[in-house]
Amino acid sequence: MSYLIKSLVITLSLLLSTSVFAGNTSYYGSKFHGKRTASGSIFDMNALTAAHRTLPFGTKVQVTNQKTKQSVIVKITDRGPFIRGRILDLSKAAAGQINCQLCTTTMEILSYGDGKYRKE
Repeated sequence: MSYLIKSLVITLSLLLSTSVFAGNTSYYGSKFHGKRTASGSIFDMNALTAAHRTLPFGTKVQVTNQKTKQSVIVKITDRGPFIRGRILDLSKAAAGQINCQLCTTTMEILSYGDGKYRKE
C-alpha cells in the first residue's frame, strides 16, 4: 500500500473516530533544535509544535496536562515519539507552558492539516 493511501486511510479512520485521546507525553528540545523535521520544516524548540506518529502534518491539537489542567495548542510538524506508551513529543516551549517533562495528557484534535511536506 502506498504512503498516500495509508495516509488517507489513517486520516479517514481518525475523522470517523473520537477526536480526544489520552496518554503519556514527553518533550524534545536542544538535541534536535535547528534540524529538519519529518514534515520538512526546521525544528524550533521555542515554537509550539509537536511530534505524533500518524496525524497529518499541520494538524492542530490542544494538549492538556491532566495533573495541572494547563493547556497548549500545538501544530504537528514531526513524527514520533518512538518510545512505547507515549502519544506525543512536545517542543520544549509547549512542554514548558503546561509544566510537562513526562506527564499524562489528553490531546484534542482541533483541525486536521493537509499532511504536505514543506521544505522551508
